[in-house]
Amino acid sequence: MSNSLMGDLKWRGLLYQQTDEEGLTKVVNDEKISLYCGVDPTADSMHIGHIVPLLTLRRFQNHGHRPILLVGGATGMIGDPSGRSEERQLQTTEQIAKNVEGITKQMQRIFDFETENGALMVNNNDWIGGMSTIEFLRDYGKLLGVNYMLAKDNVASRLESGISFTEFSYMLIQGIDFNHLYTNYGCRVQIGGSDQWGNITTGLEVIRKVQEDDEAKAFGITIPLVTKADGTKFGKTAGGAVWLDAEKTSPYEFYQFWVNTADADVIKYLKIFTFIERAEIEALEVSVQEEAHLRKAQRTLAEEMTRLIHGQEALDQAIRISQALFSGDLKALSVNEMRDAFKDVPSAEMPKEDKNIVDFIVEAGISSSKRQGREDVNNGAISVNGERIKDTQYIISAEDRLEDQFTIVRRGRRNYTMVKFS
Repeated sequence: MSNSLMGDLKWRGLLYQQTDEEGLTKVVNDEKISLYCGVDPTADSMHIGHIVPLLTLRRFQNHGHRPILLVGGATGMIGDPSGRSEERQLQTTEQIAKNVEGITKQMQRIFDFETENGALMVNNNDWIGGMSTIEFLRDYGKLLGVNYMLAKDNVASRLESGISFTEFSYMLIQGIDFNHLYTNYGCRVQIGGSDQWGNITTGLEVIRKVQEDDEAKAFGITIPLVTKADGTKFGKTAGGAVWLDAEKTSPYEFYQFWVNTADADVIKYLKIFTFIERAEIEALEVSVQEEAHLRKAQRTLAEEMTRLIHGQEALDQAIRISQALFSGDLKALSVNEMRDAFKDVPSAEMPKEDKNIVDFIVEAGISSSKRQGREDVNNGAISVNGERIKDTQYIISAEDRLEDQFTIVRRGRRNYTMVKFS
């Protein structure tokens, strides 16, 4: 099995639970099947924690299987209790529609929609939204016993803190989804994160009951939670989640997140997130062990992920910003690129007025005193927007205010400050 798709998934650490490992492996190896993964539109963008099941689904597409991408226009109105200690805040119909649109665009970057096994995009609101309460209770509510549902981890873990009937019913609605896709699209497999095991197995139970077939050949797979070697949470930065939306996390910030991956994590992430072949990953593993200072594995990871999510042009821009910051040559950057690059550096606020360079850097907290400021300027340690200033009489004026809003000052080789003007 080592050369098979399932063998590759196991090598990459992407298999956590399977409902029938032997049966699933046989089906995947012998047939071309449809599989699905669902994403609820809880925000107008996914973050990098969302995409591991989706990238796993893409691996099946690369092996000739057909992915079905379900955006939960209906389940997003309910709220999944999995992995949460309290109820989700219900969203408006308008917000959910906006979220669906944003998530759909991001899925379209990850999957191929044009080939014979092109991805299919569906929204469960199309078959759940028009269902009456009586239909729901008569056709599906009788399929599962309350004791069966209470035993599921995603419900059991919430019994003490409290769970509404709304969220309690979530697993049954997701089970309706799996049955609908099984019946109408021949969908045989659901893929999800490790917290989705209860929902997935409920779907299999719904299929078995509705189809009245104990031998119904549907399967479930869950993916392990991605963790960091140091125990801190994956996918978080000082600024919060790493989003796929370029407006929330710029391509440069996205690129830098992956470049800054620890040596202890980078090979694991190359396996999980990229489509690079095993031989290349193993070669990069040797590089981490023998020439870690070159950071080849981190740069490969950053390039692969930024190209996948944002495209080649955005990757080229992210690399250009990185190189400009490393060299100190900011003149190669546009104003917008500077704004992205220095979004998280220390900042100071100053009034819009002409000011002597020494007074300017002292008031901005860049140099500790006027004496130190004069030394810094005389020694060539101060650069303004990429231009080295060696004249202590230099006046910071409107020409130095980029878009009349900010100035980038560098002290030494790596200490940047964004001075914002009020």
